[in-house]
Amino acid sequence: MNKDQAEVLAAWIKAASSCVVFTGAGMSTESGLPDFRSQTGMWQGQDPTRLASTEAMYHNRETFLRFYRMRIESLQSCEPHRGHKLLASWEKKGLVRGIITQNVDGFHQRAGSQKVAQLHGTLASVRCLRCVREYASSRYLEETGANCECGGFLRPSVVLFGEGLPPFDFERAEEWTEEADLFIVLGSSLLVSPANLFPQRAKQRGARLVIVNRDTTPLDERADLLIQNEPIGSILQRTEKYLNA
Repeated sequence: MNKDQAEVLAAWIKAASSCVVFTGAGMSTESGLPDFRSQTGMWQGQDPTRLASTEAMYHNRETFLRFYRMRIESLQSCEPHRGHKLLASWEKKGLVRGIITQNVDGFHQRAGSQKVAQLHGTLASVRCLRCVREYASSRYLEETGANCECGGFLRPSVVLFGEGLPPFDFERAEEWTEEADLFIVLGSSLLVSPANLFPQRAKQRGARLVIVNRDTTPLDERADLLIQNEPIGSILQRTEKYLNA
């Protein structure tokens, strides 16, 4: 463990005029949620297009519902970790411009973050395919939870395979990326496009690029600071100590 890495990160955060944070599944696994692409991840041995796609929603609804009920149940047993809470406090202090996330768990908002671009939607709510009315995702766990009061089918407010990213969140992420002079990646493999284009764009525009991830990523060689030997919550907590020094 190189203690100087947290000190360097803290110095860069202090010096940045626009610090943007980008989070992936590794941010959530520290809260106890399973990831998707590791050997023990949620997709292990299964075709995601059968579980989390528009095709499944319309033509394999029983499997679709079973998968998302399982995901919503898993969220109820987990909480944001110290890293989520530190990012929220840094936002309040003006140290973080915004968070771009691939995660759909809503942990950033639950921890207190206000400026969050959710590239893949959220599991915090479900919405009706017919009337577009929204409900808390806990409704999915009720006996008739898949049905709206109008009789329409309730779907999770996430981006399914076969759908595009939400325009508002995508445009917000683009704006923050264009203005960033420090771009911090936390827990993303950077394998999913177009989400992985944001750190690339930030680097191209001259931002310092920090990558904190357990495994290697395609952008490691371009990172100005690479941290692979410490959990995200731990490195952020050590960074906080230097920020307060």
